[in-house]
Amino acid sequence: MATNHELHRRLTGRQLTMIGLGGAIGTGLFLGSGLAISQAGPATIIAFVVVAAVALVIAWALAEMVTVHPNAGAFGTIAHSYLGHWAGFVIRWTYWTIQVIAIGGEVIAAGIYLRYWWPQVPLWLAVVVFSLALILVNAATVRFFGECEYWLSMIKVSAIVAFILLGVLLITVGLPDAPATGLHNLTSDGGFFPTGVGGIFLAMVFVVFSFVGTEVVSVTAAESENPTRDIPRAARQMVLRLALFYALAIAVVLAIAPWSQTAKGGSLDASPFVRVLEAAQVPAGASVMNFVILTAALSSANTNLYLTTRMLHSLAGHGYAPAAVGRLSGTGSPRNALVLSTVGLAVAAALSADQGNSAYLVLFGVSVFGALVVWLMILASHARFRVLRARHGLPDSPARLWGAPVTTGLAFLFLAAVLVSTAFIEGLTEAWKVGVPFFVVLLLAYYLTAARGGRGTSNDPLQEELAARTRVPE
Repeated sequence: MATNHELHRRLTGRQLTMIGLGGAIGTGLFLGSGLAISQAGPATIIAFVVVAAVALVIAWALAEMVTVHPNAGAFGTIAHSYLGHWAGFVIRWTYWTIQVIAIGGEVIAAGIYLRYWWPQVPLWLAVVVFSLALILVNAATVRFFGECEYWLSMIKVSAIVAFILLGVLLITVGLPDAPATGLHNLTSDGGFFPTGVGGIFLAMVFVVFSFVGTEVVSVTAAESENPTRDIPRAARQMVLRLALFYALAIAVVLAIAPWSQTAKGGSLDASPFVRVLEAAQVPAGASVMNFVILTAALSSANTNLYLTTRMLHSLAGHGYAPAAVGRLSGTGSPRNALVLSTVGLAVAAALSADQGNSAYLVLFGVSVFGALVVWLMILASHARFRVLRARHGLPDSPARLWGAPVTTGLAFLFLAAVLVSTAFIEGLTEAWKVGVPFFVVLLLAYYLTAARGGRGTSNDPLQEELAARTRVPE
């Protein structure tokens, strides 16, 4: 019988895929892609393909695990069960922290994008209005959230598809008053590999963050109508679509304009996507892209707020967050967790508003370091998942990752190399400076919480499965 702590299974298969896309496609593709292009030029296309393969391994590994254990907390609960209670504590609080930071930045960004049209609107007012709208959507039923996110994500996906089709026309046959560009920009201006193989790896470091959010599909498993069927399908479709969208969109950008111009990026007017729209002489190209980027920011913030509340709900189930945080409203929403995440959102938004503040660099460092560590712990959980299930003779998952454990190991080594390299790349050096102390604090918090009665031994899906198998029927 359902309790007031059990999430409602109301998300459909079509909603799951779009929620995953919504969590991954943020403003980085539209504004930040220029940074990756500046490292590798046209070879950035290869960087997106390689990182997409790594993201596919992570999404598939998650699908394999959550179809067996479609529990609240997803990879956090699985890490708790297979890696150890400390891992479940660290990975969930880390994920909550980095997503709250992301929401704060995205809400600030949405306010800035709104002021592109109405500069007289105070930034704080735009932030408050958008925050309230996100809170209301997340406080409603999970089905309502899923439907809102479906349509927000649909706008982003439709815009990317339209952009790719427009770009292909501009490259191959041209448009009125805009002759065909051909593909010569992919090999001119230093060739396809203007910065060598090293440049491709540096580009990969930045491209990795374009795929952060692909793990969202696994978090929805506890609220999926049919997780065994829908989660593996949604995970694979989401990553494959992301890879196709990203690779084709970046290829279009690089084919239409020389990469040395495209690499500037960093602002709306300098966005590689706006440059393509201007080349195609699309009326009000910057305004069109501003609307798409505004939608992308709100969609990503909406999904991330959903993720933070589910992580807190799961932590409460193990006694690692206040018990009240685990309670659900009549609509099935963990509203107390939502309130706590909103407090974090307000703090992160306030700090993100002043990018010259040293606190902003701390938030940025924790976010970069934390995102990579979460992915590494997910892969470590998958390796342990395979070992322990084989040791205990438990049945295989219906969604086994192809090529594991080799694919799992290769993805782990790649991400570990990216994490180490952040200590030597300008703009990412803060990751280690604040990331390591952050994890030390988290580990100390775990031992203090466990000593005071955290229920680490309850809600353990592996132990429950083993107990059910050995239980003697009455």
